[in-house]
Amino acid sequence: MELYIFDGSLEGLLTAVFECYQRKSPVVKLVTATHHVPDVFDAGFRVVSDREKGKRVWKGLCKKLGKEWQFRFYKAFLSEQPETFQHLLNFARYIIDQPAGACENFAHPDILAVSQTAQKVHREKHRMEAFVRFQKTGDGIYYAHIEPDFDVLPLLPEHFQNRYADQRWIIYDLTRKYGMYYNLEKTEEIELDVAPQISVVNALPSDLLDPGEQMYTLLWQDYFKSTNIQARKNMRLHVRHVPRRYWKCLSEKQG
Repeated sequence: MELYIFDGSLEGLLTAVFECYQRKSPVVKLVTATHHVPDVFDAGFRVVSDREKGKRVWKGLCKKLGKEWQFRFYKAFLSEQPETFQHLLNFARYIIDQPAGACENFAHPDILAVSQTAQKVHREKHRMEAFVRFQKTGDGIYYAHIEPDFDVLPLLPEHFQNRYADQRWIIYDLTRKYGMYYNLEKTEEIELDVAPQISVVNALPSDLLDPGEQMYTLLWQDYFKSTNIQARKNMRLHVRHVPRRYWKCLSEKQG
């Protein structure tokens, strides 16, 4: 078994698949540089991300995979789970080596693992679409922060562009320290010089918010409380639909 070390990017993973064939490596263990533990007896092979090699591998996969499976592959990658990177490498090699239609062989462990992980990421995406709470800043931009289990931020722009097409907005991932900014024409990836700090009541400090935003937040909290019938409260069911780890991003859970 050969050890391959890559940078954790999708381009790097696809390049690793290319190198498997280039170097004729029968069995490969794939790890990211951040998870690699140096071994004096096995330095491993350092995969250098190469756009052209990655494109060739992706093109080969697309010949065997429909749009749905292509998207599953990408969503599974966004899980950022070390074991999933290994499954994706094995999956890619299996699909390339087999006739078209092999992706439906769910008895294959890597196909099943990729499909299940993609579904987990898909569910997390839907949670973020439901739980995002925007606040209007003083310069008219609507801001929201998230801390998802997986890197689902690249999957969110289409939903929010369609829903808030007439508003400028930023959705910022506090865990991964990058965000998506929609400027009324397109969405682009951004990084903030100073990461936002979460306060008790607001996602942003009050001096950065529109003057009326705190009032709207309080009105929303009052509405939420008034519609919450205590006699019918079922906390176990509520937590199942709205896990506690998301509460700090929900304005109705503050105050």
